[in-house]
Amino acid sequence: MEESFNDLIFGVHPLIEALESGQNIDKILLNKESRGDSFTKIKQLAKSRFIPVSMVPLQKLQRVTRSNHQGVVAFISPIAFQSIETVLPALFDKGKDPLLLILDGITDVRNFGSILRTSECMGVDAVMLPAKNSVAVNADTVKTSAGAIYNIPICKEWHFGTSMQYLKNAGVRLIGCTEKTDKLASAGDYTGPIAIVMGAEDIGIHPLTIDKLDEIVKIPMAGKTASLNVAVATGMILYEVQRQKNK
Repeated sequence: MEESFNDLIFGVHPLIEALESGQNIDKILLNKESRGDSFTKIKQLAKSRFIPVSMVPLQKLQRVTRSNHQGVVAFISPIAFQSIETVLPALFDKGKDPLLLILDGITDVRNFGSILRTSECMGVDAVMLPAKNSVAVNADTVKTSAGAIYNIPICKEWHFGTSMQYLKNAGVRLIGCTEKTDKLASAGDYTGPIAIVMGAEDIGIHPLTIDKLDEIVKIPMAGKTASLNVAVATGMILYEVQRQKNK
């Protein structure tokens, strides 16, 4: 399905101009067969701004847009991403015990938008996710989040594991929500600065991420269906966090 032109930048020189002017860009796709100084410059500019670049077959670019893309397509972000290393100290300065949400590999835009809407309603202070191999942030995100995307900081982190360790070093406890435990969410400890960690739609929380967690809890299940939609599960665990905080 072709994206709206409002979400895209295509063409070598328009993209270079957008990168040099500071346009908010979510990610860039480059034809893996393309060569030349302009493509090298795009990669260098993207790297300097921590924007993910994927080298893809021409056919993928053609599926995104049938326009004269010249081997280059960039996805515009409706927001400016922030850094957790900037957001967290600001929260501490306000005297808050931060409530963060970490999304480990979420890829579905509508799930992401729904999660942002619920997170903002449940008092989440910031959402963190990896810059690479993660969900796109576009007009669909704005729509499904009901505008909540503008009211909550979103931190796309290039070095995701390092950012998680930064949180731990700063005193934030990482609590994963997964079915791979016997401990119910109602028995979790949600006091103090915490970050709730939710996994991808297909594989859940990555094993490397699980190794960094301080606690693992699960949502009790009574039916025959094996798992919950990640957006629904996020809403349920955040409700439990707020229920305990508001006792």
